[in-house]
Amino acid sequence: MNGSVAGGFSEELISFTRRPSGLGFNIVGGTDQQYVPSDSSIYVSRIKKDGAAYLDGRLQEGDKILAVNGKELKDLRHKDAVELFRNAGREVSLKIQRRLQTQNGPVGHGGDDGESGGLPLAAILVPGLALAAAALWLLLRHRQRM
Repeated sequence: MNGSVAGGFSEELISFTRRPSGLGFNIVGGTDQQYVPSDSSIYVSRIKKDGAAYLDGRLQEGDKILAVNGKELKDLRHKDAVELFRNAGREVSLKIQRRLQTQNGPVGHGGDDGESGGLPLAAILVPGLALAAAALWLLLRHRQRM
């Protein structure tokens, strides 16, 4: 990792090459469209499957983009930030900030494969159903003895 860690956040410099289809991610935020209340920063909202950012593998949904090719993204309207990305050239360098993960294990791409991240639904349902079945069995067994 090419970056630093401070206060529950890490910063990283990510460079990749624009593909014919573009950079391969969507952004949200700006002074006129705050994504986070009282924060006009620019955030990655979606990584497009098979796009430049996806193939590089380092940029993640939710990352805050601090700078593009050394130009800080402070106090920009959303459309001005979009224009900055469009005019960034073929080789693009992003300075990003990411909240540190508190969970163990790999962090993958979310959104395009049908998983929302976190625990899979089966990891919650299967033990829950097993407990419900055991409780029902015990109840029925107890009723037969009465």
